[in-house]
Amino acid sequence: MSSANLDLVRSIFAAWERGDFSSAEWAHPEIEYLSDDPLLPLGHTTGVAGMAEIWRNWLRAWREFHADADRYHEVDGERVLVLLRYSGRGNPSGLEVAPIEAASLFHIRDRKVMRLVLYLDRERALADAGLSPDTGPSRS
Repeated sequence: MSSANLDLVRSIFAAWERGDFSSAEWAHPEIEYLSDDPLLPLGHTTGVAGMAEIWRNWLRAWREFHADADRYHEVDGERVLVLLRYSGRGNPSGLEVAPIEAASLFHIRDRKVMRLVLYLDRERALADAGLSPDTGPSRS
């Protein structure tokens, strides 16, 4: 049985998997966004406008960009960890970028994402969430 938080994250990824990053209805107005890896949309900001600006700048470098979920982990009542792959085609070159394994940790309260942390290192994401690589069961 899916939780409301898992359903929310799955709905976010349904759009992202189509390459649609246009909606932020899922985000709390004061969302905290963090990514410290230069290969990902880099930044640390608070608020939807700041997060949107980071993503707009990132997406300008891509002709196509997708985030495809591999596995979902409900960490606790407020957090969902997603192991995912980023892929796309560069702009303006059109060169296809090999899929990059990554993770996103969603902190959710009252059906809104309060904090979103992006990771390029899946093991670090699992550790930050208090999980181990062999943690089971997960929800795919």
